[in-house]
Amino acid sequence: MQASDFLKLYEAGYRNFKGINLNGADLSNQILVGTDLAESNLAGANLSRAFLTKADLSGANLNRANLAYAKLSETRFKQAELTKANLQGVFWIRSSLEAARLSGTNLSHANLRKSSLDRANLCSANLSGANLREASLNGANLAWANLSGVRLYGAALDAVQLKGVDFSNAFLNGLTFRGCDLSGVKFTQARLKGADFTNANLVAANFAEANLQRAKFFCANLTGADLTAAWVRMADFSQANLSRSNLSEVDFLEATLNGANLAGTERAGTQLPMLPAIEPDVSPYAVSDSHDLLNVPWLRSAG
Repeated sequence: MQASDFLKLYEAGYRNFKGINLNGADLSNQILVGTDLAESNLAGANLSRAFLTKADLSGANLNRANLAYAKLSETRFKQAELTKANLQGVFWIRSSLEAARLSGTNLSHANLRKSSLDRANLCSANLSGANLREASLNGANLAWANLSGVRLYGAALDAVQLKGVDFSNAFLNGLTFRGCDLSGVKFTQARLKGADFTNANLVAANFAEANLQRAKFFCANLTGADLTAAWVRMADFSQANLSRSNLSEVDFLEATLNGANLAGTERAGTQLPMLPAIEPDVSPYAVSDSHDLLNVPWLRSAG
């Protein structure tokens, strides 16, 4: 169907266009509120700045479509094909995008607050500066996505894939990453106050200049991680593996390091808490650095 014919029908009051073929159509700036476009073909279509509030595009093909700055609040995009679509600046709050295919899409500065992206594929997507507050991302694939500057307060992240993600300058306060594989993830200058990394894999993760106040790293693996100049006031690193990590310019005086492994760490300008005095003939271990006493097993159990 031609775009002009489609628009005439819409103006006449028709709203059910399920399965329609609008491949490559120019619908930019059009008002299409409440339209049923489920299972339609909109591949390569131009919907930039269109108003699609409360529309249904479940199962629709929007491959490489342009929806930049479109108004998409309270819409349904379940299982929609949006691979490599331009979604920059879209207003997409309280919408359903379960199992949508969004790999390689441009979602920079999009507003997805309170939307559901459960099981969505966002692999390699650009979400820089996006608002995902209170969004649900359970089971979503965010591997290699750009999440720099993203706002994720109150988001649900159960079973989410985060391999290779860039979280630099992101707002992640209070989030739970328990048991997540975050190896190599970039958290530079991120806000992570009260975040929970219990049992997480953080091998070679980058937390340089991040705010880690009250964050929990109990039993986390931080081998080779970079914590240069991170703020760790009241953070808990109990039984964490920090071996070979960079702790330069970190003040641990108000943090907890009970049982932490600090073997081979870089400590230029690092401040560590004082440890209790130990009688030389009591310990069976030869310790060359007083700070390495944190690695002595019986000290760990003493807590």
